[in-house]
Amino acid sequence: MSSYEDCVAQISANQTLTEQERTVQLVACISGEVAGGVDTFFLVYSASLVFFMQAGFAMLCAGAVQKKNVQNTMLKNLLDACGAALGFYSVGYAFAYGGSFEGGTTTFIGNTNFFLMGVDDYVFWLFQFAFAATSATIVAGTLAERCQMSAYVCYSVILSGFVYPVIVHAIWSYTGFLSPNSANPLFGVGMIDFAGSGVVHMTGGITAFIAAQILGARKGRFFDERGMKLKKPKAFPGHSIALQVLGSFILWFGWYGFNVGSTGKITTAAASETAALAGVNTTLAAASAGVAALFANLIHVERKTGEATFNLNFAMNGCLGGLVCITAGCALMEPWAAIIVGFIAGLLYLWFSNILVKKCIDDAVDAIPVHMINGFWGLIATGLFAAPRHMERVYGTSEHVGWFYEWGRGRGNFNLMGCQLIGALFILAWVTAIMLPFFIVLNYLGWFRADALEEIVGLDISYHGGSYQSADAVKDEHLAAFNKRKKDMLRRRSSGDGGNKRSIHGKRSDNFEQDEEGGFGRNGSVDNIVAH
Repeated sequence: MSSYEDCVAQISANQTLTEQERTVQLVACISGEVAGGVDTFFLVYSASLVFFMQAGFAMLCAGAVQKKNVQNTMLKNLLDACGAALGFYSVGYAFAYGGSFEGGTTTFIGNTNFFLMGVDDYVFWLFQFAFAATSATIVAGTLAERCQMSAYVCYSVILSGFVYPVIVHAIWSYTGFLSPNSANPLFGVGMIDFAGSGVVHMTGGITAFIAAQILGARKGRFFDERGMKLKKPKAFPGHSIALQVLGSFILWFGWYGFNVGSTGKITTAAASETAALAGVNTTLAAASAGVAALFANLIHVERKTGEATFNLNFAMNGCLGGLVCITAGCALMEPWAAIIVGFIAGLLYLWFSNILVKKCIDDAVDAIPVHMINGFWGLIATGLFAAPRHMERVYGTSEHVGWFYEWGRGRGNFNLMGCQLIGALFILAWVTAIMLPFFIVLNYLGWFRADALEEIVGLDISYHGGSYQSADAVKDEHLAAFNKRKKDMLRRRSSGDGGNKRSIHGKRSDNFEQDEEGGFGRNGSVDNIVAH
């Protein structure tokens, strides 16, 4: 039955209406049906754009890793989407929004709607799932080329099914203690994170930082075979800059679904104005950050070496940093403010990327400075630049706005900024409290880092039966050692003599046996033959 026929049937049931009243109600009914359909399509389309960002993350990671690890990286990105879908369906959505309704009592975590029981608004679940998958996949690039598959699956499920939903509940639900939509918002305003600089990106970035610290750097990145720190860290250039650029453009494209789609609907004048402003600010912040990162690095290198170098990687990640930081306040800032915020984001990315290298923290795709640092900066920037007229339109109040606007009013109202800082501290504390012991236990059990020899020959060969042609940077003696050990494992397994040995993907080991032709002797340290 069409919307028109449905409306006619509803109105015809009321015999007391005059002809004019029937006409008025018919028009109102049809308008409501059409508006509901348009808003539903808007969210479905926005969710599709956000989910398409998974392809962007996949291409970015694929281009940033060595050729011998591409297949492994792609599978981890795919498992992120799968794990997030199942985790968010079963318990994640319930923890995030279960039992949440306008005017409800403040709770720490949702407690209903498990397995989507009692949920009628499926399009809202779809949109929120896409966000959960994005938060989970941020870590994929950071841990590339050295993380076990089993550890990655476990992490993806626990982040999207428990850690992330609790943060969503606190900040975005009607009953969260930080939510601006709660009955009694914190400090009268609550934490403002319109599309997820903190909820999504800071959560994923902090998780990546913790994991990278515990997992350690790729072999040969910062230390030589004797464990001595290299004077200059060894670069591990990705095998395809074209894939990295493609991934960056896909992410930028998908970000319009991320930020514009967070409006929730499009059929009212206020919603359409909000959506348009979010799109404009998203564009300007990304562009400003990319230019800032590119030319700041250019000036630094030119002053240091005398030669001007335009670094494409810094420009790309600068753009992504700008997208991350504007996500919190994309619907609340003026366009000129978005340019300033994006420019600072590009500089922050460069600064913290260099800090990671100095501290010997290995981030294969610079996800930590892009998402963690600029996620935090996005929250602070909103506390500084949230404009009164936009706050009034989006949240229905302009009593507490950005700090710079408060100064313009002749007062130092710190309520909004205070909420932003408390929210950032809550995200940091919650993610650390859950993910730090989780990764420590994984590492203690030997389930976190890939075996040293597996890392050298490449995870494609080790885990996916990849061809040796894809391992063009691997020495023949390393492949021979890997094949010899694998044959020994299979021989022991078939003879029933497993002893204390584990399978090829078992507990991490830095020693391996080489065949007689290899000339390394038995139980030689793999670190002694790593190519630097």
